Amino acid sequence: MRVIYVAGPYRSTTPYGVYQNIRKAEAVAIKLWKVGWVALCPHLNTQLFDQAYDLPPEVYLEGGLEFVRRCDAIYMMKDFRKSEGSKAELKEALRLGKEIYYETDGIPRP
Repeated sequence: MRVIYVAGPYRSTTPYGVYQNIRKAEAVAIKLWKVGWVALCPHLNTQLFDQAYDLPPEVYLEGGLEFVRRCDAIYMMKDFRKSEGSKAELKEALRLGKEIYYETDGIPRP
């Protein structure tokens, strides 16, 4: 099975905004799973770690880059440009020659 990484904003100015970003990424991951990808959604993997466990953003941002390195492809959510982490993940995917898909183009098949 092929693994795809979901990249999009996580952080926000409010806890509710973070929650909304997590839910948006989760909805994308579900769509990807439904067409046959193994969708890795970092929003769910580290949800609320910053708030609940006071982990600095660098911990999960670097973890996200490591996930990108291990995936077959990356899926860029519509608003990824609002996220410094997502832009760094895209840069890493490009450096490694990963397949890159954009939400504006729809859901790709594996």
